[in-house]
Amino acid sequence: MSSNFEFSGIAELGIALRERKVSACELAQASLNLAKQHTNLNAFLHIDDQLTLEQAKHADALLAQGKGGPLTGIPIAHKDIFVTQKWKTTAASKMLEHYTSPFDATVVQRLNDAGAVSVGKLNCDEFAMGSGNENSAFGATRNPWDPESVPGGSSGGSAAAVAAGIVPATTGTDTGGSVRQPAALCGVSGIKPTYGTVSRFGMIAFGSSLDQAGPIARSANDLVDILDIMGGFDERDSTSLETCDGIANQPGRVREAYDTKQAHFSGQGSQPLKGLRIGVPKEYFNASLAPDVAQAVETALAQYESLGAVRVEISLPRTQLAIPSYYVIAPAEASSNLSRYDGVRYGLRAADYNNLEEMTSRTRAEGFGDEVKRRIMVGTYVLCHGYYDAYYLQAQRVRRMITDDFQQAFAEKCDVIMGPVTPSVAKKIGDNRDDPTADWLADVYTLGVSLAGLPAMSIPCGFGGQNATLPIGLQLIGNYFTEGQLLAVADRYQNVTDWHQRKPDQK
Repeated sequence: MSSNFEFSGIAELGIALRERKVSACELAQASLNLAKQHTNLNAFLHIDDQLTLEQAKHADALLAQGKGGPLTGIPIAHKDIFVTQKWKTTAASKMLEHYTSPFDATVVQRLNDAGAVSVGKLNCDEFAMGSGNENSAFGATRNPWDPESVPGGSSGGSAAAVAAGIVPATTGTDTGGSVRQPAALCGVSGIKPTYGTVSRFGMIAFGSSLDQAGPIARSANDLVDILDIMGGFDERDSTSLETCDGIANQPGRVREAYDTKQAHFSGQGSQPLKGLRIGVPKEYFNASLAPDVAQAVETALAQYESLGAVRVEISLPRTQLAIPSYYVIAPAEASSNLSRYDGVRYGLRAADYNNLEEMTSRTRAEGFGDEVKRRIMVGTYVLCHGYYDAYYLQAQRVRRMITDDFQQAFAEKCDVIMGPVTPSVAKKIGDNRDDPTADWLADVYTLGVSLAGLPAMSIPCGFGGQNATLPIGLQLIGNYFTEGQLLAVADRYQNVTDWHQRKPDQK
């Protein structure tokens, strides 16, 4: 079993566990061993074998009693932006280098309750601010397909751990594309659900009106059970939704919608997606899109058409405006959220200071990295008196117009929108070191979705770059609360392609 563990699906592993062909402890140990074999990737920030094996023993006890669910005994790992009681939570920042939370994030607790076994905490951009996972205070994560390239960010450790076969699934967070982009660049699948459907309690805040947790796994089918358990109303989160288009926001919602769509597709024979209208935004195919990415996306769209779907050209005219809008709103919210790190209550405190003001300023200067400081300064500036109306309020108006563009497309022309996730394949580590805003431009296809709060996902659809060895992702965007439909549509593509099954050549 261990020789096949790296690329076994969650359903397959679940059957093996319930039939006692393998134990949760064996899977956990295999995962721990793989994590240690791939330390060159720098995907993990904290591993504790004892804690992991304790959870695995508990999962084995549940399975022995016949009480296991679909995730009982399945190894997973958490982005180090979710607080955890026993593993350290650093947000990949010196500010929280030695911090351990007194409670678990809701996402962590729900997966624990489902019997999933945590292997540890995963590297990310500091406080989730970045597009390449180069901003971690503890070093960049490396892409399993090419260790000299970035894995994408900010959930780079999450995507790299799945791509390398260390764990079948991980948790991530998506503020402006931080689940979809690393999933695309690492050749795995990841989904950002509708804003408010997954609790943000215990998720270290970056942009409170944008942050949303989402899973990363090898396939769309693997994502279903993870997302289904992660989701649900949480009274401790003021942004959590009680209902989703009239349906209670609780575990089972996504699974039921997924199964319903799959049954419908199965009833249509060799044309399972007959009647599905795919909107393709003309603004996504411009000069900034690399030819290899464009070709891979076009080939994927042709594959969808062969399954019965109809391609429809649509327009999202404010696509380019998503970049300035997001990079006003997100830093503004970050400047507020990160003001709590002042050296008084928790985290780093500067060793040398003469008064309270100096303690706070030196603590922040020593604890925050350059990208975090940059965004705090931008955010503080746009919220200042005299600039608030000109920048922040204007950005919020643009945000509403971007949302309206999506809603018009769904109301009049299409059921799902498809296009690229990133303008190019993964860049080399350090390529944009002299231009910190270059990474911001790479988010052009993901930011609008986040500003609108829509669900979206990335699935592998080909390879590009030199020698065609780096993964390319296809983005699927749905209307509010259509996560089940998105996953079913993605699964139909993965049933007839094998991009999601490709294995990186680990050296």
